[in-house]
Amino acid sequence: MGKIVLRLDRIMVERKMSLNELADRVGISNVNLSKIKNNKVTAIRFGTLAAICEALECEVGDILEYQKDK
Repeated sequence: MGKIVLRLDRIMVERKMSLNELADRVGISNVNLSKIKNNKVTAIRFGTLAAICEALECEVGDILEYQKDK
């Protein structure tokens, strides 16, 4: 089975937004956002995902990617 990979870092660079700024806009801690950014989570709340998309002005598909097993 494949896996879902978060591409948050790529969108943050495109939007020129720092981890601190995004964490403030989303309303979560820098530590938790860093875990999301570095794919160190196994789940993410829809509310958090929606807040990230709103802050970055992007769609969910812009930051989530499915990778097949090799």
